[in-house]
Amino acid sequence: MTLLVAVSLLAGCSSTGADEGSPGKGGSPSAGASADATATPSGGSSPASPASSVFTPDASLVPRAAKDGRVLADAVVLAPGDWGRGFTAQDPAASTLGTWAVLNDSCRWQREKLPQGVLASSSRYGLLPAGGGKGTVKVTAAATVHASALGADDQLSTTLEEVLRCPDQQPRTDERITGLNSLGTPFGAREQEYADDSVLEAGQFTENGGAAQPYRWMVARLGTVVVAVSVTGAKGHTEQELTQLGADALAKMLERIQQRLKEK
Repeated sequence: MTLLVAVSLLAGCSSTGADEGSPGKGGSPSAGASADATATPSGGSSPASPASSVFTPDASLVPRAAKDGRVLADAVVLAPGDWGRGFTAQDPAASTLGTWAVLNDSCRWQREKLPQGVLASSSRYGLLPAGGGKGTVKVTAAATVHASALGADDQLSTTLEEVLRCPDQQPRTDERITGLNSLGTPFGAREQEYADDSVLEAGQFTENGGAAQPYRWMVARLGTVVVAVSVTGAKGHTEQELTQLGADALAKMLERIQQRLKEK
């Protein structure tokens, strides 16, 4: 599975001003990696999709309990080594069990207990160490399993709304994401055929008052599962390279969802 359309759309999005991509999304804000976009789940136990889907899972395999949701989330989310050669774990390496990231009224990311309707959420943080004249690239992979497809759909809607509410965001005290823009693309729109819905974002990341670096945040939904990746740039790495890195990682997780939930 490739996300060529996603790459081209995100390139256009960033050229007009870049989007949201808070390093707090999907994980611990203190980790400096992207945090899961938050939503108010619709609740309910039906896994039915709110719209036509690119993939129809085996209904018997769709998680309905928290235990099964955790198993799926952990199986789908990428480990640092899955990003490619040279990637290692950040410290901390993963989010706290039973939590997800919430963007508060002050546009700052914080961890909160999973709300009703969200079965599980797992994030893992990695980095490509500096070397050869290039800086350190930080990445995050996140997977969130909802009790219903409508709840998962709400998460993507909230992701779009948060950019409008908070164009500048604070993952932690010494980090800032600015100049955020987002582009939502549902299945079938603009030839998007890799997910039921997707949100692509780009922005600028600064840490400890240093030079601004490009930031990418990509989110996609298949049924009741939402996956996301973030990529924080560094000296010597082109925006095209970072975008492709994120797109490839997102494609791997979408493929894992289908592998785990397809009819036997």
